[in-house]
Amino acid sequence: MARERVGRVVIDRNGGPEVLSWQLVELPELGPHDVRVRHTAIGVNFIDVYFRQGVYPASGFPLPLGREAAGVVEAVGGAVTDLRVGDRVAYGFAPLGAYSEARVLSADELVRLPDGVDDTVAAAIMLKGMTAEYLLHRTYPVRPGEVVLVHAAAGGVGLLLCQWAKHLGARVIGTVGSEAKAELAARHGCDETILYDRENVAQRVRELTDEAGARVVYDSVGKDTFEASLSSLGKRGMLVLFGQSSGKVPPIDLQVLNARGSLFVTRPSLGHYVGTRPELLASVNRLFAALLDGTLKVNIGRTFPLREAARAHVELEARRTTGSTVLLP
Repeated sequence: MARERVGRVVIDRNGGPEVLSWQLVELPELGPHDVRVRHTAIGVNFIDVYFRQGVYPASGFPLPLGREAAGVVEAVGGAVTDLRVGDRVAYGFAPLGAYSEARVLSADELVRLPDGVDDTVAAAIMLKGMTAEYLLHRTYPVRPGEVVLVHAAAGGVGLLLCQWAKHLGARVIGTVGSEAKAELAARHGCDETILYDRENVAQRVRELTDEAGARVVYDSVGKDTFEASLSSLGKRGMLVLFGQSSGKVPPIDLQVLNARGSLFVTRPSLGHYVGTRPELLASVNRLFAALLDGTLKVNIGRTFPLREAARAHVELEARRTTGSTVLLP
């Protein structure tokens, strides 16, 4: 009996959005611990761009993309006991392959969705939300009264960071690229916004904090913002570099950290914070609780058909998107 064929988006080489293509593949048979999921919504993240470009190397072409999606369980392996056919599920850090109509995953990579979280919201927030969770609660636990600087404050992760940091009692300063993005960030908890292409970011942070600087900077931009991030920190402040949308940060002399006030720099990754099932569940449970109690509101800026994933990448890289971008199969 022939196995089901489904469509997915893959790359056959590294490059720009034009290397994305549509491919039909047969779904593998279920192993005892596997689950077949029919996707209903798929998240788009900058990590997808990194894999497409080859910044994050992966072996073997054609290479499927995507780490985050929501859907419905269609079948379960014989050893799966906590999921049933018809359950709504989501994932945010599974192996590459979310840009597909359906796929087979290990049950351990999936979480059941609560009734108050719909599929599109889940696809928009799983990876970004768990990222915000570990950054704010574990990489640098934000405390009331602290000044937090968030780069790309109107982006998918940025909006979540602003809301959650504000809920934790922080004073939130965000950098944005336009007046419209400044208004969006302000509606999501940002106390002050800085237009990075018109203002000197570090100088404005110093002015806004009476020269004290920020306690922590959350930077997903990288090369273009790294110097401003360091210069925005107060003594013993921490730069959390969790992305590099503008490119890799050049090597620096560590003595610079001493000279600027015994600064800390870290380059964390979600995988190091949700690498075990208990860690994954702890992060997801905190995220869902924040969604359900109204701490976080999800902004889905754009949706695209799955087959138009290349167009979604173009818009994302051009910084013409706000909030989260979602693909619909």
